Amino acid sequence: MSWQIEGTYFESCNCEAACPCVFLSNPSEGQCTALVAWHIDRGRLGEVPLNGLNVAFSVFSPGHMAQVKWEVAVYLDASADESQRDALLRIFSGQEGGHPARLAEHVGKILGVASVPIHYVAEGRQRSLSIADKVEVSIEAIEGQDGAEVTIANHPLCIAPGQTAVTARSHHLRYQDYGFQWELSERNGFYSPFRYAA
Repeated sequence: MSWQIEGTYFESCNCEAACPCVFLSNPSEGQCTALVAWHIDRGRLGEVPLNGLNVAFSVFSPGHMAQVKWEVAVYLDASADESQRDALLRIFSGQEGGHPARLAEHVGKILGVASVPIHYVAEGRQRSLSIADKVEVSIEAIEGQDGAEVTIANHPLCIAPGQTAVTARSHHLRYQDYGFQWELSERNGFYSPFRYAA
């Protein structure tokens, strides 16, 4: 079954900016705790439309992200109906191929899958996400020379292949679920468009 989704994504983690993991180096804190979020502007799996839906992952990597398996919790947009939830899960779990399947190769354990209200905001150089009492994260692009964005292209470990990532820093990152409790600020973030298809 053919599918394609496109929109914007962002992530924030506990590494110092810019995160060394994207260059296949060790995380700056020895392990990585990350939140990754996607907003789908346009998309479908077969005849199932996915426009306007959000997905988020919490990711725990106990070491070098390319060498150890990750623990991942999956959050699906509560506004999705049953067919849309199934489509999102099939795509983001890698069952339908494409880049999500490559990301899924790194996952060793799924902590759980939850259908929750997800509030995703992309405004200018800021990105934010909130999920009830579980997640609050906000990042803002780092200002580079002459006020321009600081960007990274062609990095080997990436969420959005083929896209140039804007380097950001978190205002705050709070996560509490599945026995994890993270409270961070002034740490790494990235954002960019994304497009997946198969």
